[in-house]
Amino acid sequence: MPVMNDEVPDEGDFDADRPRGEFDHVTPEDFIRGSGHGNPPGWLDPADINRARSQMPIAYVEIVPVRTDEFGRVAQVGSLLRVTDDGSVERALISGRVLFHETLREAIARNVAKDLGDIALPMLPVNLQPFTVAEFFPTPGLSEYYDPRQHAIALCYVVPIAGDCHPQDETLDVEWVDPHSDMLATFLDQMANGHDRIVRKALEYCGA
Repeated sequence: MPVMNDEVPDEGDFDADRPRGEFDHVTPEDFIRGSGHGNPPGWLDPADINRARSQMPIAYVEIVPVRTDEFGRVAQVGSLLRVTDDGSVERALISGRVLFHETLREAIARNVAKDLGDIALPMLPVNLQPFTVAEFFPTPGLSEYYDPRQHAIALCYVVPIAGDCHPQDETLDVEWVDPHSDMLATFLDQMANGHDRIVRKALEYCGA
């Protein structure tokens, strides 16, 4: 069961006008449908990404969305409800690959917008130091984090959400829970493959 998404840029993506040197001519349509001259630079088709996953670690960002009170303390922690390939519903965090020629800050903002909508208003960290690094392996039991598809190195961030969330793409809903309520344990029990450990580390990092 995949635990992390692989997004491509949408039309009108927030950083579409950012100078990219030799990549300036690459458009969102190129990433989605190909340029007509093969895939754009740095993009991998399904066969190539599967081969890369079998041979090298893949960089990800893993995001714990939170709501804060007027003093900046964590008042709620969020999780996503998604439909898996087998039709079941899973509870997960915001996550996705860091695309080629994309900064970490851009990757965080893009993945938040991809799941929560354009007016979620994430408050991106001034310091991009992650609170932990989660190393997912495709071999069960090798670490506390598991992804059957790949060896993924995920930089984990706590990101306050100030705006309204409109779940989209593969996300059915975003649910919030008070980190001090009894419901937190239920939420964590519904997270698989190590996401619950990431949330626990995030709350410890924030002092919640």
